Amino acid sequence: MDSGHTAWMLTASALVLLMTPGLAFFYGGLVRARNVISTLMYSFMAMAVVSVVWVLWGYSLAFGEGSAFIGDLSFFGLSGIDVNDTDNGIPTLLFVIFQMMFAIITPALITGAFVERFKFTTYLVFVVVWVTIVYAPVAHWVWGGGWIGDFGDGALDFAGGTVVHINAGVAAVAAALLVGKRRDPGAEPHNVPYVILGAALLWFGWFGFNAGSGLAADGVDVNAFLVTNTAAAAAALTWGVISQIQTGRMSAVGVASGAVAGLVAITPASGYVGVYGALAIGAGAGLLCYIAVYLRTKVPVDDALEVFAVHGIGGIWGAIATGIFAVAAIGGTAGLIDGNAGQMVTQVVAVIATIVYSFVVTLVILKVLDLIPGLGIRVSEDDEDVGLDLSAHGERAFVSDGAD
Repeated sequence: MDSGHTAWMLTASALVLLMTPGLAFFYGGLVRARNVISTLMYSFMAMAVVSVVWVLWGYSLAFGEGSAFIGDLSFFGLSGIDVNDTDNGIPTLLFVIFQMMFAIITPALITGAFVERFKFTTYLVFVVVWVTIVYAPVAHWVWGGGWIGDFGDGALDFAGGTVVHINAGVAAVAAALLVGKRRDPGAEPHNVPYVILGAALLWFGWFGFNAGSGLAADGVDVNAFLVTNTAAAAAALTWGVISQIQTGRMSAVGVASGAVAGLVAITPASGYVGVYGALAIGAGAGLLCYIAVYLRTKVPVDDALEVFAVHGIGGIWGAIATGIFAVAAIGGTAGLIDGNAGQMVTQVVAVIATIVYSFVVTLVILKVLDLIPGLGIRVSEDDEDVGLDLSAHGERAFVSDGAD
């Protein structure tokens, strides 16, 4: 066991967990005041539910030997993993912990598509099923010895562009389609400071997300840290400048969303690109995700908090851009600019496979849950009008003077 690598990975794991409360604040600020607690609870309960699922069977399905498509149950309940087992200089249980944090935030990302109208109790069931039959298989495909990792020269996804962001972004579209539109979808964010706070926590935690994915305290992870910050900054600036040009104002929510888009896009590439690649990826994410948010208002899908526009589009661009800007001297694999056009094909195949699988299986899961007596996926009209804070949790986020 290498104590330096272990200390860094413990820190990185904690940083990644912090991203989920950051996401809760980011999403919580965007919804109406009567749905803040509900929105925060989606993320908070993902930490509780997925933590249990992961140590029981999620990790085993993702990283057990199994087949090219899914792992087995040889590590059920983490059996067979000793506290002194090591891999790449860190305890195997620490790798379990680090990967758990990725599994936690992924279903939490989906919730931005159906806030203000999705049944909370059904959501808890959905998280268990979705992590089991969508997240774990895709993680296995890419990171656990599955077919995407072996396809061609191997798809590049350093920290979760396909596994986390495309997966969640596409699932969000499926969820928004099935749950239907909000009764009043036109409200503005109730708390912009929450949005900025959430984006800042995400930016901070993302250093663990990306710079920890090399599983070592070394030069590759230092470079991942640097390019992560660079891409986030480039995307935030790009979004802000476009907003200024188009509207005459620089939206705070827009700049925060741009930063998140840049973080999403650099995620798969962070272990393979240099600063110039990060600048291009960040600027591209700021532009493409801005356009996607604008166009989303033209389609009849109420992805309430623009999950697909930011995470789906950002993840797709990032995965493809990895095939463009990867430099062999950094991560060992060349991309298009380094003379390896074939890597682009591998990246596109990984993107398409993730999109199709996540969309179809998420649709099936939600349709089945909606048909089960006593579950259903959408709250009643009365509950929606009152707000999910009171109807689902019996609490309010804000009380003016304690008298009402």
